[in-house]
Amino acid sequence: MTGPLPRIGEPTYTVPARDLFADRTPEIAEGGSLPPLLDLEPEATIDPSGEALVRVEHPRIRVLSNYWHAGWSTAIPSTWLRRSAFERLVAAVESLPPTWGFAVFDAWRPIELQRELFDAARDYPGLMALPSSDPATPPPHLTGGAVDLTLTLNGTPIAPGSGFDDITERAHTTYLEDEPGPDRHLRRALFHSMAAHGFVVYPEEWWHFEYGTRRWAAVTGTTPRFGPAAPPA
Repeated sequence: MTGPLPRIGEPTYTVPARDLFADRTPEIAEGGSLPPLLDLEPEATIDPSGEALVRVEHPRIRVLSNYWHAGWSTAIPSTWLRRSAFERLVAAVESLPPTWGFAVFDAWRPIELQRELFDAARDYPGLMALPSSDPATPPPHLTGGAVDLTLTLNGTPIAPGSGFDDITERAHTTYLEDEPGPDRHLRRALFHSMAAHGFVVYPEEWWHFEYGTRRWAAVTGTTPRFGPAAPPA
């Protein structure tokens, strides 16, 4: 994996698409080209939904807990999302062919971990959201409406063109649009499977999707649903 953040014994969770498919087209529905991606100024919110966090558990979703395995002191081993976001994630994975699934790198993130990651990435402005404690301007992962994920084939997580937390331009969602091949094919498939179930993607990270957050509201022209989520019991 590529990135500026210190890795403490982090295992390699993803394999490049080229290692799985060589010159063969992945057996998953081809999505159309990615649309222009908006990254509008988000509005403030104070969590009107009242939804609790639920644990991410599903037979076709692998939970990787990257930051916990990497040894970040404030990370937790389990993975959580708001209930409606999780239900949409389940609908998205069940829309895929039977041999395909998702692997989740990270979802709800405590403010302490957001602060730890932000401090470690100070030399890379914009890489990590500001660990705001203002309930009107929470970082996306603190809301429980953001999820970092990739596709799996027969349970193997795939890195379509870059790894998780890559800081190069290859991490940008539309970077591969002029490069035909398995990586572009899989990024499109991931995007369209998530977009079809209400998620929006962060333009600079192909793996980062949001539902109910301020960015989601800005892109969809609606009202944010989620503020900071209370820690899971």
